[in-house]
Amino acid sequence: MASTRRTANRYRTANDRGRYYVHGNAVRNLDVTKEIEREPIKKISNTARKNRERAKHMSAGYVLFLCAALVVTGIILVNYIGLQSDITNSVKHISTLEKQLNDLKLANDEDYSRITSSVNLEEVKRIAIQELGMQYAEEGQIISFMSQNNDYVKQLADIPQ
Repeated sequence: MASTRRTANRYRTANDRGRYYVHGNAVRNLDVTKEIEREPIKKISNTARKNRERAKHMSAGYVLFLCAALVVTGIILVNYIGLQSDITNSVKHISTLEKQLNDLKLANDEDYSRITSSVNLEEVKRIAIQELGMQYAEEGQIISFMSQNNDYVKQLADIPQ
């Protein structure tokens, strides 16, 4: 009969309705969860079990240490964020001041160029000579001497003749 065949023959038994028995290497595992439940539980040593139990429960000192570390970390982070905010505000303030400085320099340069272009040197010379009575220096009035530094000379007393 068919019982001698070793490949995927299915037989129905009287006490197992709807279940099939399969011979050979084409056996299907339809319900793996039952197999997993049947696996033997590995025994662990007492020291490993005690270590696992100890790891599950934290002591009060360790919890206090973790809380203190959390508080210190929070304070440091808040201060860091405050310093970052101060730096950002300082950079914005500096950029505003630089913009004001550039605007003032530009206005100053415009005013200077307007003033220098409005001055008529010939008119200044005419007023100085005719109205104020100024004259050009003559040969005997100019005295030259050597200075120790090249910046400028202050006259503190009369120059000897």
